[in-house]
Formats: sequence, structure tokens, C-alpha cells
Amino acid sequence: MAIRTFQNHTPTLGERAFVDHSAVVIGDVEIGADSSVWPLTVIRGDMHRIRIGARTSVQDGSVLHITHAGPFNPDGFPLIIGNEVTIGHKVMLHGCTIGNRILIGMGSTLMDGAVVEDEVIIGAGSLVPPGKRLERGFLYVGRPVKQVRPLTEKELAFFPYSATNYVKLKDQHLAEGFDQPC
Repeated sequence: MAIRTFQNHTPTLGERAFVDHSAVVIGDVEIGADSSVWPLTVIRGDMHRIRIGARTSVQDGSVLHITHAGPFNPDGFPLIIGNEVTIGHKVMLHGCTIGNRILIGMGSTLMDGAVVEDEVIIGAGSLVPPGKRLERGFLYVGRPVKQVRPLTEKELAFFPYSATNYVKLKDQHLAEGFDQPC
């Protein structure tokens, strides 16, 4: 794995966190306990902070970045991700805030200043525009996303199931040494 210090910020990994050896994690990044970062993911906290909660899974090929502070955005936007979040393959997260128990479908993009409240499902290929707020307890789909319907009890039960499933899988990968360089 490529864990790189940038501007005196070294990424930190919580207990039992897994970062695949092909992933790159740079700068002011904290990854919570039992979280996993899968192959070919880039997490770049080079001009602002990235915080990833516990039991969160970042799937293959995802890109996580921030919005720097500057004349067009004086405070910038960090990237904040809660607990028990499943981030699908090839997701782009940029300077947004994501609550707890979220499923972000494959190929989705969430842009600067977007806020996703707890217990939300974002359908595959969706686009969450800058500054958009997704209300707790709903399914959202589309480009741009639209609120479709409230989540079912079965869907709400999926969040802890998915988190537990990826904790077990990352433990197997840790045991096989896939966090170590080839």
C-alpha cells in the first residue's frame, strides 16, 4: 500500500483497518477501525482533511478528494464519511459530507458541499450536485439525483449487514497479507 506523508500530514489507520497494497492514501487522512480500502482506490487529503469512520468500505477504483480553500471557496470542503458506509466500485467523492449507514451505488459522483444524512441509498450511476442535501431514510437515483421513496425495513437492515460482511472480508485479506507490497 502507498501511505504517503504530504505537507507534514501522515495518514492514520484505525485498529484493524485494511488498505489494499495497490491503493494510494496521501496526506491528512484518517481511516477508522475495521474500515477497508480496496484495490486501485485513491484517497488524497493533500489540501484539506479526509475522515473516514469505522466499519466503512471504499470499493475498487474509487477516488476520494477534497476542495481546497481559496478565493472562490474561503473554507474549502473536507471529505467527511461516517460509520458503516458502503461506497461502491468507481465512486467519486469530492469535498462532501456523508452520514452513517449509507450505500453509495457503483459509479456515483458526489460533489462539493453535498450533504448526505444518515441511512440513505444512492443508486448506481447517480450524480449528487454541489450543495445538494439528501434527506435521511430515502432512496435517491438519477443524474442529478431525485428522491424516489422511503427506504424499506429490509433496506435499513442492509446497512449493518453490509458493514459486517466487509469487516469479515477485509479480515481475510489482512490474514493473506494483501495490505503488504507484492
